[in-house]
Amino acid sequence: MKTNRNKLVMQSVQGKIHSPIMGSSPYKISHDGIPMILHGTGGITYNYQIGDGCMDLVGDHVEPGVSIRNEDVKENKALMVLSCVGNEARVVSGDAKDAKGYVTGMHGGIEHVMIYFPKEDLEKMAIDDKILIKAHGQGLKIEGHEDVLVMNIDPDLFEKLGIIENQNGELEVPVVTEIPAHLMGSGIGSATSLSGDYDITTGDEEELKKYGIDKLRFGDIVLLRDCDNTHGRQFLKGAVTIGIIVHSNCILAGHGPGVTGLLSSKTPKIKGIKDKNANIANYLNIK
Repeated sequence: MKTNRNKLVMQSVQGKIHSPIMGSSPYKISHDGIPMILHGTGGITYNYQIGDGCMDLVGDHVEPGVSIRNEDVKENKALMVLSCVGNEARVVSGDAKDAKGYVTGMHGGIEHVMIYFPKEDLEKMAIDDKILIKAHGQGLKIEGHEDVLVMNIDPDLFEKLGIIENQNGELEVPVVTEIPAHLMGSGIGSATSLSGDYDITTGDEEELKKYGIDKLRFGDIVLLRDCDNTHGRQFLKGAVTIGIIVHSNCILAGHGPGVTGLLSSKTPKIKGIKDKNANIANYLNIK
């Protein structure tokens, strides 16, 4: 499968490890009407990483690994849009200086980029440590499939996904499961899918089990059925989006595990091939 990767630009973007934040009230109200105080976005998450389950944990919108951003809005927009899943990241300040990891996703709303680092490096890190990312991947195209939007993914990781073109000219992509459009919630209507994510809603337990959502892991590759992410996020019959699970389940109505888009087509030319090992932890050799 040929791409235009030799024409893409690789450029630095940078952010700081961002502290978790809370509003004047520490409570969040669950979809069952229960006020709860939970760990959530930001900081350094020590005990949940790519490849770990993202559903059965006591938290809300938990981001695995390290969460970074810039307080300057324009600088942070560049960080969010240009960073791609699989990009190399390197710590450039603090006790963990020169530690290397990988971008694992972008989280809209809080506007964080999430990065995997080995656990021994996490122990050396602190809030406000600076991390540089070699941003590379936006603008990637598949020759002969220009109607498929490729986004938010490093070219090296893209080549490891195991995508093949079948005899009908369709793209077959290994995925853990398929999610129907009626379960997609917070983030629908965003102007672009090249920044952030949107959530699988998790208020209906029967639907979670039916589609295997209850077993999702950070880093899982999933297919979103009838979901168009080519120019923002919307319902479109026949459209297909491939995405990656970037943050944990949530207690709020209309929320759940977040999906950052990787490929999208307005037509059903993308086919999901079920594979329980379709997780970037396996593609990036993360243990």
